[in-house]
Amino acid sequence: MAQDESAARAATAALIRDYYEAFNKGDSAAMLAFLSDGVIHDVNQGERREGIEKFRAFNARMDHHYKEELKNIVVMVSKDGTRASAEFNVHGKYLNTDEGLPAANGQTYVLPAGTFFAVKDGKITRVTTYYNLTDWILQVSK
Repeated sequence: MAQDESAARAATAALIRDYYEAFNKGDSAAMLAFLSDGVIHDVNQGERREGIEKFRAFNARMDHHYKEELKNIVVMVSKDGTRASAEFNVHGKYLNTDEGLPAANGQTYVLPAGTFFAVKDGKITRVTTYYNLTDWILQVSK
């Protein structure tokens, strides 16, 4: 059993690292390949989105408004490999004004963030991301 748990943990850790590698390459299609069709996506201070098509639309919107790279990624995985989390720093550039937020003019920002994941059958079934929106607004309002 311990060997099975070890393999599950390693597989989940690799899945999350590969997901973030795709993110950092700006490869939305590769990111989507790591998700289940019914993925649940909880956005920081936003609504819950269910399904891969809503995740695809979210990524397209984000790509239009922001250019981001995640650095110092630390992945943590539960003993059974069904849950994971990642802590990282978002290094970004605000490209186009996002509705309800300050005007964009190419401002840069560095923001600590974290994501929680649920994993089943080698696919990510839930993505829940948190960051400090007030900190981000202060950084892009300068």
